[in-house]
Amino acid sequence: MHEAPDAFAPARIGPVEVRNRIVKAATFEGMTGGQTISERLIAFHRAAARGGVGMTTVAFCAVSPDGAGTPNELILTDEAVSGLRKLADAVHAEGAAVSAQIGHAGAVAAATGIRGTAPSAFFSPLAMRRAREATAADIERIIADFAAGARRLQEGGFDAVEIHLGHGYLPSEFLSPAINRRRDSWGGSLQNRARFSREIAKAVREEVGDRMAVLAKLNMSDGVPGGLWVDESIEVARMLEDDGALDAIELSGGSSLQNPMYLFRGEAPVHEMAKVMPKAVAWALQLFGGFFLKEYPFEEGYFRPYARQFRAALDMPLILLGGINRRDTIERAMREGFEFVSMGRALLRDPDLVNQLASGETDESLCVHCNKCMATIYTGTRCVLANGDPADSSGLGGLGSQPSHATPVQSVHGPAS
Repeated sequence: MHEAPDAFAPARIGPVEVRNRIVKAATFEGMTGGQTISERLIAFHRAAARGGVGMTTVAFCAVSPDGAGTPNELILTDEAVSGLRKLADAVHAEGAAVSAQIGHAGAVAAATGIRGTAPSAFFSPLAMRRAREATAADIERIIADFAAGARRLQEGGFDAVEIHLGHGYLPSEFLSPAINRRRDSWGGSLQNRARFSREIAKAVREEVGDRMAVLAKLNMSDGVPGGLWVDESIEVARMLEDDGALDAIELSGGSSLQNPMYLFRGEAPVHEMAKVMPKAVAWALQLFGGFFLKEYPFEEGYFRPYARQFRAALDMPLILLGGINRRDTIERAMREGFEFVSMGRALLRDPDLVNQLASGETDESLCVHCNKCMATIYTGTRCVLANGDPADSSGLGGLGSQPSHATPVQSVHGPAS
């Protein structure tokens, strides 16, 4: 066992000092109507910061218009910088650091009405569209878009950037042997399939230097037949470590494109999702939702068995994610050598949870893993059980929700981006 640091004491992620080792995971907020940062989004992250996390993460920010997974997703343009700074200032005022998750939705972007881009031509059953194969020019342009997005976050006062390499979005699609069927230098061998992710990480680091922490979210397993699996993912993580561009890797799994519940675990909210979908999609969900929203039993720290293999193989800092609800789970993660833990649904249920854990007021979250929060992204992501008020259980009061007017794919995009 590793000599355990105090999870509630100050620590560093790259150049950034944080007040503790607990990160609020990127949980898609559904609060960027009109592709802008709303007052409610700012209040959402201010509440997480006030609740005691060391760092809060703004969820999926598209690096380009063709990389947005929904019509109202935030796109990191020059015009977004002023809103980013307002959000960063609000979080800093509460004593926390702030990160943003950047990504390109790849084939999932077909839900916005465009064809979507994938490593190889690929039919998305969610969007009922065939994504086109990325050209060499597309690849080089998107790598540059990631770097530009990180630069805008730095200009907006953010402390860290999390590069999304998982969950079935474009970099994850390149890593997947089931989706990436290219025969050029971007496909085939694992070295080639990992090239896109590695080039993105290096471009982001070159752009921001040591002015920001650079993290990445990486799938340990896609949870689909023929997809990325632990053995290959460990090799990808070793490549990323050797490149030296990242300060930490957050370990995750599942696919918004093919198997979202592999990430969430617990109850599959088929009926709740059907209620907020167009009639045709709702009908299909009621009939066939169990095939797509598969139900996996919830276990505390369910990704830990996979993550321990990464800890044994790597020297760089790792962030443990997946069903962390209890103080003893956090302390065990520290003993086993994980530098940070990341919490999502538990903090939707109890925004003040970290303060309560640190003070000894409680030892665990009240989250029951019903996953009904998945359907709230259309009116602002929240726990429908908190405060006994399903209409506004986020604790954000009268700021009002920002409906995302999202397409059906958005149902699997968040609350754990």
